[in-house]
Amino acid sequence: MESRAADDPYLWLEDVTGDEALAWVTAHNEPTLADLCDDRFDRMRAEALEVLDTDARIPYVRRRGEHLYNFWRDATNPRGLWRRTTLESYRTDVPDWDVVIDVDALAEADGENWVWAGADVIEPDLTLALVNLSRGGSDATVVREFDMRTRTFVEGGFELPEAKTDIGWEGPDAVIVGTDFGPGSLTDSGYPRVTKRWRRGEPLSAAETLFEGEVTDVSVGAGYDPTPGFERLLVSRSFDFFNRKRYELRGGELLEIEVPTDAGTSIHREWLLIRPRNDWTVGGTTYAAGTLLATEYEQFLSGTVDLAVVFEPDEHTSLESYAWTRDRLILVTLADVASRIEVVTPGTWQREPVSGVPPNTNTVVVDADEYGDEILLDSSGFDTPSRLLWGRAGGELTEIKSAPAFFDASDIEVRQHFVASADGTMIPYFVVGHRDADGPGKTLLGGYGGFENSNTPGYAGVLGRLWLSRGGTYVLANIRGGGEYGPRWHTQAMREGRHLVHEDFAAVAADLVARGITTVDQLAAQGGSNGGLLMGIMLTKYPELFGALVCSVPLLDMKRYHLLLAGASWMAEYGDPDDPDDWAFISEYSPYQNISAERTYPPLLMTTSTRDDRVHPGHARKMTAALEAAGHRVRYYENVEGGHAGAADNAQTAFRSALIYEFLHRTLDPTV
Repeated sequence: MESRAADDPYLWLEDVTGDEALAWVTAHNEPTLADLCDDRFDRMRAEALEVLDTDARIPYVRRRGEHLYNFWRDATNPRGLWRRTTLESYRTDVPDWDVVIDVDALAEADGENWVWAGADVIEPDLTLALVNLSRGGSDATVVREFDMRTRTFVEGGFELPEAKTDIGWEGPDAVIVGTDFGPGSLTDSGYPRVTKRWRRGEPLSAAETLFEGEVTDVSVGAGYDPTPGFERLLVSRSFDFFNRKRYELRGGELLEIEVPTDAGTSIHREWLLIRPRNDWTVGGTTYAAGTLLATEYEQFLSGTVDLAVVFEPDEHTSLESYAWTRDRLILVTLADVASRIEVVTPGTWQREPVSGVPPNTNTVVVDADEYGDEILLDSSGFDTPSRLLWGRAGGELTEIKSAPAFFDASDIEVRQHFVASADGTMIPYFVVGHRDADGPGKTLLGGYGGFENSNTPGYAGVLGRLWLSRGGTYVLANIRGGGEYGPRWHTQAMREGRHLVHEDFAAVAADLVARGITTVDQLAAQGGSNGGLLMGIMLTKYPELFGALVCSVPLLDMKRYHLLLAGASWMAEYGDPDDPDDWAFISEYSPYQNISAERTYPPLLMTTSTRDDRVHPGHARKMTAALEAAGHRVRYYENVEGGHAGAADNAQTAFRSALIYEFLHRTLDPTV
């Protein structure tokens, strides 16, 4: 630590709420806001807030018993309402909403800046809930038991102070919980290391220990499946971000579920689904990474491995997600990043296309009733507002809600291009532009490239209103590190393969100029979190490709990332900076260690949040200070709330969006 401190003159900026650090934040926020908050900014902020607050939005719901539950924010309720209605009422133009919790009223009564973080409602009777509330949007939450019948918090009930807690019901008088139990109970990543059974009426200190991991693990977790006839208590130990051991705790005995540690799994009634992230050989048969396999759970647990192939990827198609109804499996696959939806019958595993889903859209499962057959799907495109489809698994879907158009898309066209990266791999990207464009124009390129997260072509009202409607072109890059083509699209870009992410993104940027879509001076890129790391690398390694960059809630100091907040949990993705062999490849790209005073960097807007307890705000602060010391100008904005999302409510989201687009318009098109 001392050697690191000696090498890092800005270590003091890691003191999140230290007086000196916050004074630095204020001194950097003020000139940015004074510079960018002009009349156009005010207009854009109002337009963004109109999009975010409008009652015409689709209120997305989740079924719990006889009711559909929704969480809703608008101008009147900026902190939000947890509310419910019936399907019959929901299908009308003006549903009759029953408010269960008013978060604004609760925040005022408690004198807290509560941000809703969800609720776990006990099944099957739905009488109690474990409500999670975050201060300012951080990942750490306060847990309070809530009585759904009386609409009051339970005095003397299950209640936990602020922590990164994992908690769920085992029954009306017991919960399974992992939290900060005191010294030694958390992992190096700051997540629970111990899982306990906590019975009603007993102090937390008396809770029964069920399972423990190692301090070097990412976390341990547990959950109880209350499905009648299939009740199970499942526990797991995640020893890195992508690998975990899974067990069922049965009669006091741990029964290991012997699947590959990197596999995704789902246990539903009598079925076990397995999706390995690497090729898996079983009984002489090798299943490709990304294949979805099914087997009977009890037989598998007893050692009988009889696997059925539910889905097998190919060069163009991958499995994006799946969800269970009681008796059917819903598959979402991507074919060159376009969604396809199928319904699967367990046992025969026969797949059939879901009728009623528009082609060439991004479609996601909003909700699937695991105790019934109801499904809700949302379909949208870059130029097509969301449509909510309702129906029964295996039946025809009908549109029951539609979102309004937030911008005029009559002259918008969407094209998909492919470009060869440095190693020859063809990288897809979408261009959302104007048919009547006369030559190159201002263009915003977005990308992420990490953790097998896919970037798919959905509708974005704020982007359309603030960027496309003002003449801008938007580009979405489907670079490696993501999951657009399955696990291999990600695994090849992990650790020492990280350079592929940067090379892919740089190839897309260069191709946009080569095709005449834009020029270097008119091309900007934007990314957050892992995408913020990507922006830092573009700044320090590829500055000649861009006219502006927006770097949000970023990872930037890759020498210390594993020592800050949840950073240790990502070493499987990036490597261990304390290992000389790993640091050899990390040091090649770590933005904080690769700042140059000699190179010319494009204009940069850096944004973060004081309350981000996932990616430490010290990354953005220290990078900004070091860039300034090297003679570069940085516009910097740090929101005091917001958590990793960078904003705690719609007003803050609108403010941040307007700030970013004002910076982009001004930098890329200074004549307007």
